[in-house]
Amino acid sequence: MTDSQLIREIKDGNAEAYGELMRRYERKILSFIYHMLKSAGLETMAEDLCNETFYKAYRSLHSFREAEASFSTWLYTIARNTVLSELRKQRTLKMSLEQNPQVAQTMQDVLPEQAVIRGEQATKVREAINALPEKQRSAIILREFDGMDYQEIASVLGQTVSSVKSLLFRARASVKMQLEAYYLGTAQEGYEGMK
Repeated sequence: MTDSQLIREIKDGNAEAYGELMRRYERKILSFIYHMLKSAGLETMAEDLCNETFYKAYRSLHSFREAEASFSTWLYTIARNTVLSELRKQRTLKMSLEQNPQVAQTMQDVLPEQAVIRGEQATKVREAINALPEKQRSAIILREFDGMDYQEIASVLGQTVSSVKSLLFRARASVKMQLEAYYLGTAQEGYEGMK
């Protein structure tokens, strides 16, 4: 069944068909959310926000209009908005914790340590992507990790196709510059160590 057929069945009262839509998109949406949260160190929240995205999509499915966007584009837009909302909440919480240092210290002690990322090169690429401004980061994640085309990315980000191309160009140039600086610095350290 196509997404459109499943959506028609769901709108006609077959709630079980939504499970099939979730199976089709869950891994991609989870990956997208994980990468968006990574820069804030909140990747442990990815599963919760993924579930929240699918819940919101289910509740709003009656308002989905296939003529305006594909289901996947609509779903990515909900995921992006859910993440941005959570990041705003976390910034507000962080600001209030910084105003009360004792509470902030307690929260830091409770939070689990971040998982160690395998491979220094992969870490540097992720750090470079995470350092990008939000729209550039979203665009590059959607293009490189989720394989979306320019039109789909434009729909998710609410941009024109030319703006998406520009975002991607700037994002790639920035990542390349950051990685070049890292590799030149590493090579220089190695050279000085040989003297």
